[in-house]
Amino acid sequence: MRKKGADKKKLFAYQMTAPTIFILVVMTVYPIIFTVGYSFTDYNYLKGEKAFSGFANYTALFGNMYFRQSVVNTIVFTLLAVALEVLFGLLLALFVNSLGRGKKIVRTLLLLPYLLPAVTVALIFRMMLSPNYGIITQVFTSIGLPVYNWFYDVKTAFGTILLIDIWQNVPFVFLLIYAHLQTVPEDQYQAAGIDGAGAVQKFFHITLPNISGGLALCACLRTIDTFRLFEKVNILTGGGPANSTSTITQFMYTYGIKTFKFGFASACAIVMTILVLLLSGFYIRKAMR
Repeated sequence: MRKKGADKKKLFAYQMTAPTIFILVVMTVYPIIFTVGYSFTDYNYLKGEKAFSGFANYTALFGNMYFRQSVVNTIVFTLLAVALEVLFGLLLALFVNSLGRGKKIVRTLLLLPYLLPAVTVALIFRMMLSPNYGIITQVFTSIGLPVYNWFYDVKTAFGTILLIDIWQNVPFVFLLIYAHLQTVPEDQYQAAGIDGAGAVQKFFHITLPNISGGLALCACLRTIDTFRLFEKVNILTGGGPANSTSTITQFMYTYGIKTFKFGFASACAIVMTILVLLLSGFYIRKAMR
């Protein structure tokens, strides 16, 4: 009787999860298989042809100097953005957690940039940093500082987009780390205080070990998301000047989607997926411990 009851429970569990599993397969697994298949064809939407081309798309991809530059840009951008976002998010979380009053108000204000769509953020900063009528340009001019064409100067374009992306996404990291700080046992701090530990010692020996999994999770999520950076680059620079801000997604759009070369774009998507898995693999293992 017990065995039958257990079997019924298992069957019920399978029946309840089957729709979700089916949706995940349809929405995730099928597109991946579909993309992998297309990456080995010379499919061009305008021509309507889908002849098998082997590794021709991958050969053309790695032989393209603009793609190689886009890969370098994406990796450098991701490493810098994730490192700085986790650092600033951690500092903000520690600061807010130490406040006695007004935590809710500060948390709400800090989250506002993250709630804005990426397109809106890009348009706001394009207006603010306009060399003709931007408010930041006017401020720089009024105090005698040099004015740059922020998005069309090789010296400033990459760094400007990096700062904009950090400004928008630090609140996300802050929120996750702040939540993990609430799980640190208070009695550990009390015991350390009795032993004479200072604030720095408490941070490195209590806080950091307890939230290390959360930091790894933040880094993993931000790595995956930053690697897909597209809207800000497409709106603000289009990958220029001189390909200095082009990312893999921007390259895919410019040389694959925009030209209807879906086979070539699929190969680019597969390479990007492999790269982001390699980059985030360490964080995934750390977060799962």
